Amino acid sequence: MFKSGYYITAELRLKHPGKLDEAKAALALLCQQSLTEPGCSLFTAHHDAGQPNRFVLWERFDDEAAFKSHFDAPHTQHYIAQDLTEVVQYFQTDTLPSH
Repeated sequence: MFKSGYYITAELRLKHPGKLDEAKAALALLCQQSLTEPGCSLFTAHHDAGQPNRFVLWERFDDEAAFKSHFDAPHTQHYIAQDLTEVVQYFQTDTLPSH
């Protein structure tokens, strides 16, 4: 189903509850722009309806170098500069080999 790679699952917290709609729009744009990066094949944001200040990102990069380059991209720097969310925790994983 999914091919091997450098997967990231990140939990984000909204810093300013009054900026929920702004954060949703900014995350949607970040996802769209991140998918244009070399080595990025999955970048999607999920909003936790039960905890409105919580988002989860699912990301897949070809390798760690592509993931690290993501933070140098102008669109990523622009998102970070908006100071809408903070990373609560993240996990780097890979798929299990299928037999």
